[in-house]
Amino acid sequence: MSGRARRAGLALGAGLLLPLAFAPFGLWPVAVLAPAVLIALVVGGGTHPRGAFWLGWCFGLGMFGAGVWWIQVSVHQFGVPFYVFSVGVTALFVAGMALYPGLFAATLAACAARAGPVRALLAAPALWVLAELLRGWLFTGFPWLSLGYGQVDGPLAGYAPLLGVSGISAVVMAVASGLAGAVLLRGRAVGAAVAVSTVALAGGVALARLEPTHALGAPLDAALVQGNVPQSVKWDPARRAQTIARYRELSAAHWDADVVIWPETAIAAFPQEVPELLEALDAEAAAAGSTLLIGMPSGEPWNGEYYNSLFALGATQGRYDKRHLVPFGEFFPFKRQLEGIAALLDIPLSDFSAGRSDAGTLPVANHLAGISICYEDAFGRETIAALPAAALLVNVSNDAWFGDTIAPHQHLEIARMRALESGRWLLRGTNTGITAVIDHRGRVTARAPAFTATTLRASFEARGGLTPYARLGDWPLLGLALVTLAFSVRRGRHAARGDAAR
Repeated sequence: MSGRARRAGLALGAGLLLPLAFAPFGLWPVAVLAPAVLIALVVGGGTHPRGAFWLGWCFGLGMFGAGVWWIQVSVHQFGVPFYVFSVGVTALFVAGMALYPGLFAATLAACAARAGPVRALLAAPALWVLAELLRGWLFTGFPWLSLGYGQVDGPLAGYAPLLGVSGISAVVMAVASGLAGAVLLRGRAVGAAVAVSTVALAGGVALARLEPTHALGAPLDAALVQGNVPQSVKWDPARRAQTIARYRELSAAHWDADVVIWPETAIAAFPQEVPELLEALDAEAAAAGSTLLIGMPSGEPWNGEYYNSLFALGATQGRYDKRHLVPFGEFFPFKRQLEGIAALLDIPLSDFSAGRSDAGTLPVANHLAGISICYEDAFGRETIAALPAAALLVNVSNDAWFGDTIAPHQHLEIARMRALESGRWLLRGTNTGITAVIDHRGRVTARAPAFTATTLRASFEARGGLTPYARLGDWPLLGLALVTLAFSVRRGRHAARGDAAR
């Protein structure tokens, strides 16, 4: 085996191991070790940017291939049931996502060539964060497997209220870069790597003790209804009455809760199709002084404008329309050009319109709740837009699309990060799991068993105040990353001129 092939194999192997840092595995040190291997391969090998790109791409193939393979389950079961199609589509997606680590590695190699290995090691965290932020924005964004998510149960989680998930990614990469430097440079670099790691870990532990938000009154009570309706029958009109009966039965003993939550599209019908049901539910919740949050589509399908919505009924009233839609699942980009693929997939209601609400809140128990539907909770910058007005967060989801895979566990981990970043409790109601109540420190205080029809009853707090991240978002981190990158390259160029003069 040639040296080039061996290095590519090491990069691929490191990428394959990286998903072990995330739920359900939770081996958070792997998030440091795996990128350290990639950094060492790129900086230590004197690799040309083109060769470094392929190393990063191989790393990304492993990272996303092992981390988001569950996309294939959805495409196969609810799209075209041929493995050649579902595996092919997933492979193309993974190959596309792998471009981001490839871009990171190529720019890191260019930095090393121009500024030297020490400057490149300093620039690595900034380059990685810029690539992650780009991945979370371009083409509506796919921030899944951001390194920071793997630290939600680790000592670096304390950085979340200060810097957000991308800030944790930066700290992870700083430690990884230090470890790579200890291997490549030896001597004083070993001490520097140990110092960076120690300071990073100690900083996370110290920050975790801070309380940037505060409780607003006595604890409240929530009932989260998990219907466990199979995705294969969810949209069948013949099964609608059975589904509604299940949700009503599961809710019957819990109208005394401050809020009762039914998950995303719990009712697979438009309001105008079930007006009597909504009137009855509204009256029942109002009589008990409770708010019912219920997921269902809304709008005018005959005019081609309809929404994935969450309604508030009973003691409070309102409607939230999902704003950040899932490409190819809830809308088709380049619809005219991809009309044939849309017809093949045959996904129910796959042409939603994006909601226009700026606030993203609904009234619940004399407070406002910041609302997200399914995939929206993967975007921290959108979650904090509801703050400081929102005293709690609510996410409704339907992860039945991905079956009994690692996807629901990863999604819960993402929700936990949103609670931690914002200093708010998060109530997460899902169809098949994982239904959970998460406190303001990102800890799961109660959860329902997956793939079980049940109601999770638990208390939660409304909270006020703002975390630094909720106040400032990603802008300080973005600015720091750009300044660090410019400083590293500039200092390296000056140093190179000095070497040439001597």
